[in-house]
Amino acid sequence: MPYTNSDRYVPVAARPVKIVVLGPFAVGKTTFIGTVSEIRPMHTEEQMTQAGQLVDDLHDVRDKSTTTVAMDFGRLTLTSDIVLYLFGAPGQQRFSGMVRCLMEGALGGLVLVDTRRIEQSFPAIDLLEEAGLPYTVAVNHFDGGPRYAEADLRDSLSLPLDRSLVSLDARELRSAKQGLIALVTAILSQSRLEPAR
Repeated sequence: MPYTNSDRYVPVAARPVKIVVLGPFAVGKTTFIGTVSEIRPMHTEEQMTQAGQLVDDLHDVRDKSTTTVAMDFGRLTLTSDIVLYLFGAPGQQRFSGMVRCLMEGALGGLVLVDTRRIEQSFPAIDLLEEAGLPYTVAVNHFDGGPRYAEADLRDSLSLPLDRSLVSLDARELRSAKQGLIALVTAILSQSRLEPAR
């Protein structure tokens, strides 16, 4: 995406909304933030080492050569009165303490899911449940990954019917935005973000 809005100022009346983007290793969090951010995103991607390959599950992601070692950051002006600040967290379990710190001050979370490794999304969902934050689950479809009916996905993830579940492609702007729109709707419905008057 060309960052034509990289010098764009945030509207004066806009409310800043901190969002965390969570999910397992290699689920597409860095790609997602890079796709939706209107400013050049900050990434902390580093080359994977042999030591990391001993502890990171590379099954179904064998082409993965880099990993986030701190966080990703981006910004998206969703409406004239809501600006999202996006913080993408590393997905490996060993970073869970840092992820908890990253969640401080967040109004909600977006959990990305890979249908080839659904069970690896449970820790991210658990973190948001523990924090009592509204969240949306977004299935990021990978080429060749299995497709499931919504009812089956909800059952696999133990998601109630009132929890937002969307499908998206983290590489495509219009598709990726749907996850954020669903999340902001959930936040508004829980009165954590009062609309501007």
